[in-house]
Amino acid sequence: MKVGCIGLGDIAQKAYLPVLAVQPGVELHLQTRTPATLERVGDSLHLPAAQRHAGLDALIAAGLDAAFVHAPTDVHPQVVTRLLEAGVPTYVDKPLAYEFADSERLVARAEERGVSLAVGFNRRHAPGYAQCADHPRELILMQKNRVGLPEEPRRMILDDFIHVVDTLRFLVPGQVDDVTVRARAEDGLLHHVVLQLAGDGFTALGVMNRLSGSTEEILEVSGQDSKRQVVNLAEVIDHKGQPTVRRRGDWVPVSRQRGIEQAALAFLDAVRAGKTLSARDALASHELCERVVRAVDERVA
Repeated sequence: MKVGCIGLGDIAQKAYLPVLAVQPGVELHLQTRTPATLERVGDSLHLPAAQRHAGLDALIAAGLDAAFVHAPTDVHPQVVTRLLEAGVPTYVDKPLAYEFADSERLVARAEERGVSLAVGFNRRHAPGYAQCADHPRELILMQKNRVGLPEEPRRMILDDFIHVVDTLRFLVPGQVDDVTVRARAEDGLLHHVVLQLAGDGFTALGVMNRLSGSTEEILEVSGQDSKRQVVNLAEVIDHKGQPTVRRRGDWVPVSRQRGIEQAALAFLDAVRAGKTLSARDALASHELCERVVRAVDERVA
């Protein structure tokens, strides 16, 4: 099975390549326009020259069975379109694109071509978060905060807050009837944003503060007089009277803890089985992000 990896930045090197490089039956092919990076990463994985490609044309010509796209978001529309037109099942980092129209077009093209398109919402596969789907969820609260990183609204929401948006969508126990957005921006930079989703019997709150004084990610789901809390994707605390703490094992890889390994292998399993994956549900998260962007832009204006 020939699997291409397009873009060899931090996310590829730290999270995906360590998983893909050890899969039985996978012939890994790398592509980047940076020769030094291609040489360094190729050498570290002991890949022959035939599995290193400076251009996308050469990579596609290798006869790929699947591809992982970790290139910058700005080039996602171009790269993903090329792969879909070539009939290559494609897994792409979130977001699909910065503009919703581009994301919508990519999903539609994948469906027209009958080619798998998957978006890397790895938190759906993270063990701690997956366990929250089995807990009562009358109230959901997710915070993903950073230190000293106010940013232009669209990039902050599509690059980072989208994880919060998709996790809330994944965990809400029913149809969302109300969407509310609050935000604070200054000099064109977004400082914090709060998203509330509500439906019959539940409320979900997503918070991101880029001037919080702490880098942290905390998810809480509660209901029926019990609560489950996940801290930094590594520690699960159940509250029902006395708290019970479960921590990530010392030898559990970070890629598995964060659901990246599971997401990548689920994609490869689907390709092997001939199953066509749809990114239509992922597109719904992009559409909700677009609503957040517009609400924030109205406040900035």
